[in-house]
Formats: sequence, C-alpha cells, structure tokens
Amino acid sequence: MAIDAMPGRKGQLAAMGRSQSAPHAKPRQREADVLAITRPRQMRANASPGGATASAQVYQQLRAEIIALDIPPGAALSENDLASAFGVSRTPVREALLRLADEGLVEIVPKSGTTVSRIPYAQLSEAIVIRKALEEVAVREASLRATKSQFTGLWALIERQREAAKADDRDAFHAADEAFHAAIAQAAGYPGIWRLVNQVKVQVDRMRHLTLPEGGRMLRVTKEHAAVLTAMEKRDGDKAIAAMRGHLDGLENSLPEIRRSNPDYFIDEAGVYVLPGGVGRKNRSA
Repeated sequence: MAIDAMPGRKGQLAAMGRSQSAPHAKPRQREADVLAITRPRQMRANASPGGATASAQVYQQLRAEIIALDIPPGAALSENDLASAFGVSRTPVREALLRLADEGLVEIVPKSGTTVSRIPYAQLSEAIVIRKALEEVAVREASLRATKSQFTGLWALIERQREAAKADDRDAFHAADEAFHAAIAQAAGYPGIWRLVNQVKVQVDRMRHLTLPEGGRMLRVTKEHAAVLTAMEKRDGDKAIAAMRGHLDGLENSLPEIRRSNPDYFIDEAGVYVLPGGVGRKNRSA
C-alpha cells in the first residue's frame, strides 16, 4: 500500500491478495501484508500553515484513510516506513498511532507491531442507537429554528450528494452526507450534538464505507435525506424525526449483510475474526 502523505490528498494503496468476491467490499488485503510506503513526501516537522503539528498531520491523514478503508482492517503499520513517507522522525508517528489506538482504530502489541483494528461488530448497534437519540433531538429543534438560508444550504448539500451519487464519487458523497447532518445540528442551535455523534460513530463510519458500493444506495440515502428536510421545512418535527429514524434504521438493518459480505473486516466480542476462505482466528490482543 502507499500513502500520499501530503495534507488534503488521499493516499493510494497497492494491496496484495485482493478479493472481489464480496459485493460491498473495497479491495482487501491479507493480514500478513505490511504497509509499504512509496512516493515519500516531506512534511514540515513543526507545523503546517494551518498550525497543525507533524504528529497531528500524521494522525489526521492515517485516521482518514483507516476510516475510509483505504488502509483496511488487519493491515500492518510500520513506524519506520510511515516516518519515511511523512518526512518526520518516529516520535510524531508514534504519537499519532497512540491517538489512533485510543480511538480503537489501531492495535499496538509490544514486540509484535501495530495493525489496523478490525471493526468491533458488537459495538455498532449501540453506537447507532446513541446516534439516533442525539440526531432526533437535533432534527426536532432544527424543524422549529432553521432559517430560510439554512434550508437553502441544506438543499444544496442534498444536491451535492445527488451529483456525487451519479458520478459514483463515494468520497464526495460521504463528505456531503456528513455536512448535511452537521448542518442540521447547527440549524438546531446545538452544534455540540454533532461533535458528540462523531465521537461515538467512528467504527460505524468504517462500516458505512462498505455500504456505499451497493447499487442504488447513495441515491436512496439522498432521497431519505430529502424526506427529512421536506418535513423540517414544513415545521413538522414529528415527521422529520420519523424520517431520520427510518434513515438511520436502514443503516442498522444492513449490519448483518455487510458482515456476511466482509467477514474478515469485523471482530466479535470474543476477539474472533474470519479470514478469507472462512478460517477463524483469535485476535492476538484479545
């Protein structure tokens, strides 16, 4: 795999042992594959123009690629290779990996190495339940408080989603999707709601990226968002909540099929995951 470490640019991955058998899956990589860094880019060691430290830049880049599954679950990460690619010492890389470990996105096992964590299946439903509770509050308040200009902005985000879906641009679609939900919280007068949602949905976001290749899914999600916004514009909070609940229920209902299609991306409560070919393995840190 290769990571383009320049801020704002997406990494490129060259994975071995890819399988196209799963309809929802991105190209996958065997657990034994090691992160190979190519096209190293120099990063300022102290700060970027935006003020981010080298550690923060490494963290942000790796986090984005792990969540987008550009670096897949089970992939091995080398501190030396990452430091070389980002043009920094191992210290900011180590700091970034520790932050990612705190979020459950990587596993650091002493004397064994660092790997991208598999998605903890048992935690996903709870995270979605918490998200629904928070977003129902936001959508009700936004139905009462949103201004005409805020509704205009929300419709513009839906149009961005529609365009991205037609172009099959999954990254642009995901970005517009996130912006739509964040804008609802902003219109509600409770932007902190979306910050809380972001804290609980990290693993759900990884799973969501597996759903986007499903035929028609992006356009279906766009229609669900339009239903939420239509109810909000009519100041019908109850109907807007029902539409939002149905939208998020669809994500929860897709969990079993997504797991069946990508068994090696998930891990159960006992720390067991399934490799391609159906061989079960115990997670080394479990």
